[in-house]
Amino acid sequence: MHFPLPWQLILILLVVFIIFGASRLPELGRGLGEGIRNFKKALSGDTQDQKEGG
Repeated sequence: MHFPLPWQLILILLVVFIIFGASRLPELGRGLGEGIRNFKKALSGDTQDQKEGG
């Protein structure tokens, strides 16, 4: 698997910044983080029902 070069990452970030704008970037980051957390919970089988003992 090929990891992007530094100039390619900068170009990708620049395009994202242009498309979404500075005001939407924190919202997108928050949503991405929440999605990753939910995905990890689903993989580990850690659900709210199991925490409650049901």
